[in-house]
Amino acid sequence: MTDRAHPEYQYLDLLADVMANGVEKKEFNTGIALKSVFGRMMRFDLSQGFPLLTTKRVFWKGIIHELVWFLRGDANIRYLAENGVHIWDDWAYREYAKAVKTGAEPDLTLDQFGQKMAEDATFAARWGELGPVYGRQWRRWPATDGREIDQLKWAIMKLKKYPDRKHVVVSAWNPEYIYEMAAPGTSMAIPPCHAMFQFNVQGDRLSCMLFQRSGDLFLGVPFNIASYALLTMVVAQVCGYRPGEFIHTLGDAHIYSNHYDQVALQTQRTPRPFPTMTLNPDKTDIDAFTYDDFSLSGYDPHPSIRGEITVVGGFNEADRDEYMGRGG
Repeated sequence: MTDRAHPEYQYLDLLADVMANGVEKKEFNTGIALKSVFGRMMRFDLSQGFPLLTTKRVFWKGIIHELVWFLRGDANIRYLAENGVHIWDDWAYREYAKAVKTGAEPDLTLDQFGQKMAEDATFAARWGELGPVYGRQWRRWPATDGREIDQLKWAIMKLKKYPDRKHVVVSAWNPEYIYEMAAPGTSMAIPPCHAMFQFNVQGDRLSCMLFQRSGDLFLGVPFNIASYALLTMVVAQVCGYRPGEFIHTLGDAHIYSNHYDQVALQTQRTPRPFPTMTLNPDKTDIDAFTYDDFSLSGYDPHPSIRGEITVVGGFNEADRDEYMGRGG
C-alpha cells in the first residue's frame, strides 16, 4: 500500500498538477514551451529526515558545494568547477560564446570551457563571474555609501539575541542589478529565482521559508529543496537551535516541454525513506563550514533521470532605453 503521507508526494503531486492544469507559455530566451502554475507551497519537517528527493537520484555533492559557495559570498564559478560541479557553467558560457562569435576568443565546447575554468585562474577571473548573484547578495550586498552588507551575519545576530522578532529576512532581489533597471554591463546573469528567505524561531526550533519567484520543477526545484533545508540546518546549529521546518513557496512553478517524458516517469515511482544529513557539531561559525563538514547517510534513491538544462534569462537592450526614457 502506498504511503501518501510521505512528504515527497507534495513534490510529485505538484508535478502532476502542472502537467494536468498548467498554462502553456514560451520561455523568453529559447522559445521552448513550458507548462506553468502560479502560487504553490510545500512543507518539510526536518526532524523527519533530510528532504533529498528519492524518486530520482539528486546530485547531492553538488548541492553541498553550491551552498558552501553561496556562504563564501562568491560569484565566480571556479570553486564549483574545481570540485566537479558544473551546474552554473551554462550561464557563464553564454557570455563566452558571444566573444567566440566575434573572434575574440577560441571556440570551446561547454565541457572544454568548464575544464579550463577549473585549470586556469586567469581564464576563470575573466569568464567565471556571474555578476552579483546569490552569495554575493547574501554576504556582500553593495550599499549606496560604499559598504558591503552581510545580510546573513546580521540574520544570525538577530536570531541569537531576539528569537521572537519577525523581521529576519535575507534578500537576493536587488533591483539595481536586474535587467532593464541595471546600468549597462552590471545586470546579473539571471535575476534570482530564489528571491528571498525568512527565518523564524518557535520554541527551540528554527525554520526557514523561501520565496522562489520561478521554479524549474524537474531540474532546479529538487536542488532548491535540499539546499535550503541544508541552509536551515546550518543556521540552526550556528544559532543554537534545532532545525524546524523548511517551507518552500513558489511563484511561477513550471515544467519545460523537454522534461515532460522524464516527469511522466518520475511520477510513476514510489518515494523511499528520506536520508539523514549530519553536520559537524564542532562548527558554530557560518564562515567555517566546508564540504567535509556534511555527511549524508541512508540515501537509496531510484535511478537518475537525465534532462537538459534550459538556459533561461536575458532581455532586450531596447527595453532598457524605453524604461529609462531614452526611447525614440
